[in-house]
Order: sequence, then C-alpha cells, then structure tokens
Amino acid sequence: MTIGIVSTGIYLPKRTMTAKKIAEKAGIPVDVVVNKMGIRQKFVPGLEDHTCGMGIEAAKIAIERSGIDPAEINVVIYIGEEHKEYPLWTAAIKLQEEVGAVHAWAFDVALRCGTTIMALKLAKSLMNGDPAINTVLLAGGYRNVDFINYENKRTRFMFNLGAGGGAILLKKGYDSNIVLETEIITDGSFSEDVVVPVGGTKIPLSKENLDLYRLDVTDPEGMKQRLEQKSMDNFLKVIRTSLQRSGYREQDISYVGLLHMKRSAHEYVLSELGLSLEQSIYLEDYGHIGQIDQILSLELAEREGKIKDGDVVVLVSAGIGYAWGATTLRWGRMGGTD
Repeated sequence: MTIGIVSTGIYLPKRTMTAKKIAEKAGIPVDVVVNKMGIRQKFVPGLEDHTCGMGIEAAKIAIERSGIDPAEINVVIYIGEEHKEYPLWTAAIKLQEEVGAVHAWAFDVALRCGTTIMALKLAKSLMNGDPAINTVLLAGGYRNVDFINYENKRTRFMFNLGAGGGAILLKKGYDSNIVLETEIITDGSFSEDVVVPVGGTKIPLSKENLDLYRLDVTDPEGMKQRLEQKSMDNFLKVIRTSLQRSGYREQDISYVGLLHMKRSAHEYVLSELGLSLEQSIYLEDYGHIGQIDQILSLELAEREGKIKDGDVVVLVSAGIGYAWGATTLRWGRMGGTD
C-alpha cells in the first residue's frame, strides 16, 4: 500500500537576523558569515512564536491545503524540539486539540535535526502495520536559536540556528508524492559532544549557573576531527542506501532537500552525487530551522518549479548526537514521466 504526502505547511516568524547582526554579535567578519557559514539572514522567533505554537500554525496550513477534515486524522506525531512551551509536556496532544484532530491519538518524537526523516519512517511503518491508521499528521516547531551564545566560539557551527514550524500530512493509498525508503545512521561516539551542560539531572538548573544554560561543545577539536572522518561519508551513505532500497540510483535524483549547513559541505554532497547546484536549494536566506529544513526545501522547490511529476526527490538530515538520515520520494502522481 502506498503512503503519499498530501500536503505540507510552513510557518516562518516575522523577525529575521541579518548576517551583519550575527557578525557583530560574534565579533567576526560579515563575509565569513555570508560566504563560509552561508547565512545572509535567518528567521528568529518573536514574542508569540512558541515552539509547539509554530507547529500548530504550519499544521493548519497543511490541513487547509489538503482538503481533509482534521477529524479524519488518526495519529498526530510532534516533530518539533524538546525546547518548547513547557518542560515535561507532550506537545502533540496540544497540537491535536488545536487543529481539531479529535479522533486521533498523539505523541512526541525526537532525533534533534533528524526528527522529520525519522518520523517519516515511523509514520510509514505505523500505517503499514495498523489497518486502522490511514492519515497521519507530522508537525512541530523549532527555536533552538534561544540556546546560542554568539560569544562562544565553540558553537560557531551552530550560529545558523533559527526558528519556524513545519507540517506534513500523510495518507495511506494516496497515489501522489510517494514516500519510499528511509535510511538512518546514528553514532553514539558523538552523543555527549554537543549538550546544554546544565538543567538536567547531572547538574540541575540554579540561579548560579543560568549563564551556562546554552548549547556548548565539550571537545571541539576532537569532535571536529572525528566528524571530518565520518560526516560526509555518512551523508552520502544514507542517501545512496535510501535510493537503492527504493529501487533507484544517484543518477536518478532530480532534487535533494538538504538541511542548511556550511556552503562547502552543501556543495560537496551535490558534487559527489553528480548533481548541479540547481538540483537543490541552499537555505542561506532562512538559516537552519532544525528538522523543519526538509519541509521548507520541499515547499521552495515546488514553488520554484524544481520538481515535477515523476521526479525522484531525496530529503536529507543530520542532527547532533549524531544522526544522519535520508528519505526518497517519488514526486507527483504515479506514472508521471521522467
């Protein structure tokens, strides 16, 4: 039974931060921000842009576009971040209520910036394994930019973090935008390299350590060396494995929806796959909105006419922890021409 993407939704805050502002806060040249980090501007949250709330707005857009009655949704999966309106809180249940998915059951999942790719795999498995699950909503928000200290050079590779919300509506038996196979790699040797050092059970949050309640890198040089050995290879491995398990090769790719990362890494992945820069969109005007990047890239590609019926599309993620993932889609209606 096919599982297809009926619609997507994106919510972006009204506020942005320019490359110049990032450069001023970090004390680095603006050309480094633009050309090396690949950020011309990024979206940052306003006072009312809460994490689950942004996912709710994106979900409402996706539902409206789909024409599906929200009461038909069977499962709601929250794909946003753990940094949200309240700690120890299941955001999916709030999201379910706000969009009118009154007959659904709901839960949260998390794999940092790899969450959307993981959730696509999970949702497909649920739908194939349970005859009662026909329609699934994936939705959530992201604003981990709140945890960035621009004076901390150890976290410079995360200065692209931004904010926004995204949603995907999936339906069993839908013969368009087919979700094919997903490949995920996780590597626990990186599991404690990037953390918020306080606020957990090891070091509870207190008034004395509030300044440390930010993302930090415990061993920046060691992490850099180990990532350089593995990261690009793992990007290519998950893409190629997802394609192969879906019955395709890299020569069949029409479009790659990549997360935002430094410009040289983005270009390297495309080059190794034999693709041109026109076969992806570099999110330099949006920043890195975590696991929302793949949904944003897909919407932009549709808007710009970069994908058409019959195209093979690969969505690609990576998340601290470390996790790499890729999902292959057959875009448009089944039987579309290549």
